[in-house]
Amino acid sequence: MRVLLMAYGSRGDVEPLVAVAARLRDLGVDVRMCTPPDFAELFDSVGLPLVPIGEPVRPFVKGVLTGKTQAPAEGLPARAAAMTATTYEAVVTAAEGCDVILATGLLPAAAGARTAAEHLGIPYVFVACFPAYLPSPHHPPFERPGRPFPPGVTDNRALWDLDTETMNDLFGTGLNAHRATVGLPPVARFRDYVLTDRPWLAADPVLSPWLEPADLDVVQTGAWFRADDRPLPADVEAFLQAGEPPVYVGFGSIPMRDADGVARAAVEAVRARGRRVLLSRGWADLAVADDQDDCFAVGEANHHALFPRVAAVVHHGGAGTTTTAALAGAPQVVVPQMADQPYWACRVAGLGIGAAHDGPNPTYESLSAVLGVALAPETRVRAAAVAETIRTDGAAVAAKLLLDQVG
Repeated sequence: MRVLLMAYGSRGDVEPLVAVAARLRDLGVDVRMCTPPDFAELFDSVGLPLVPIGEPVRPFVKGVLTGKTQAPAEGLPARAAAMTATTYEAVVTAAEGCDVILATGLLPAAAGARTAAEHLGIPYVFVACFPAYLPSPHHPPFERPGRPFPPGVTDNRALWDLDTETMNDLFGTGLNAHRATVGLPPVARFRDYVLTDRPWLAADPVLSPWLEPADLDVVQTGAWFRADDRPLPADVEAFLQAGEPPVYVGFGSIPMRDADGVARAAVEAVRARGRRVLLSRGWADLAVADDQDDCFAVGEANHHALFPRVAAVVHHGGAGTTTTAALAGAPQVVVPQMADQPYWACRVAGLGIGAAHDGPNPTYESLSAVLGVALAPETRVRAAAVAETIRTDGAAVAAKLLLDQVG
């Protein structure tokens, strides 16, 4: 059996597929990967073959989120159409001889993957790592770039109907134009085509439950954790052993408009609480502004080994970081920037395992306030209790489901 796993997006979209790929290989399945070329080193490290999709995404994402390139709403339909076509070209080649395609990440890319599956006549599965991609009366969609919700409209079903129209406008025309070039008929509803009527949800049922009744037949597998036994770098290990547990600060694959200001505010706020700081560089290129020994900057590190040893995790609210911190029992401060991140901020605060920062631009004062919540003894007790409920078998469940999909 041969499976193609496709993700177009950031590290948080790609990393879960590595977990499923490992499980599939254990079952004797031949696995191929299709992602942007940014993650070639990751796949090399685990021995997975990569067919790259287009150009690296990091420079473009950094340019948009830091305001150095055009705003996200400008030219979005054209960029989405190009993403669909580029993904189709990569996937239709990589999936030759495959039995099933599983796709996640940005929806225009997933549309290209489904079109490739349709062209090849093989099954296609879409997986979301958070519920806000999936229509439900229990939560709203997130706003699309340049398309704010109309004032006064709060009913979730009405908002999802608007989202259907928005996605047809932004993405559907480009998809159908591409389909015409490969001899396939147009689709009427872009979102329904990409998601299918039975999407998967790779999220923990305690941290991120799928509520019934709902319009879709959603299969919730649990979060997909990569088995990662890498030791921490020697310099990180030395810093951890040199004092009390530090506060981790990192924003993953999210560049920041004022990275220096954010790093400075975070370090000062953590120090004011009498804590040391472990600063993750990430795509924001966060850096330590002084040479004091209570602050250390780290690059790539195994979060599963690191998070159980920190006092709190301050982060952007990506699905993977949120879930890994929850599994570690580490209190969290979520500073949401975009997309699903406000959802995760609300879940962390609602569960009592941390605090949600108000908005994407942290200051010394605002971080001081939410750190007070996260570092409170009762928050750590609650985080430890929730950690005991987090499932770790999601990747194994997904691998078995994929085998069943083909069989």
